[in-house]
Amino acid sequence: MLAARVKGTTNLNGRIWIFIGSVSAALAVGMGAWGAHGLELLLTKRFPENDVEDLAKRLANWKTGTEYQMAHSLGLILIGTLIGITQRRRSLSIAAGLMLMGTVFFSGMLYGWVLLDEKWMVHVVPVGGLSLITAWVVLAVAALGLGSVQK
Repeated sequence: MLAARVKGTTNLNGRIWIFIGSVSAALAVGMGAWGAHGLELLLTKRFPENDVEDLAKRLANWKTGTEYQMAHSLGLILIGTLIGITQRRRSLSIAAGLMLMGTVFFSGMLYGWVLLDEKWMVHVVPVGGLSLITAWVVLAVAALGLGSVQK
């Protein structure tokens, strides 16, 4: 009975990360599309005093945010899948949490800086990057013990 309950919880945990990764990927596609087709007009109206170089830098930062969000959304989906089939659930859950936090801090703060021009947001971006790096390292360490797959 307890084993069934734990197994169900584990599968739920994996499914939650797959859900979060999928929603994040959908948002990344939307943010990328808006960045390619509508953001420039908004930024020229919001910051009319800024020059072309500043606009190009903001658009490039937006694109970087969407690319990192998509890559790490796929990472969350991968981790969620692995949680459902391996014995390394705790370390994988830690990696997923770090990846989500890193995506919010990295991509989210880039989006915020581009739209709001709040300089403090730029200083949070490296925290997100460090969280993403740590997530991948934790995943790599967990991979060393992935030999035991559930049947």
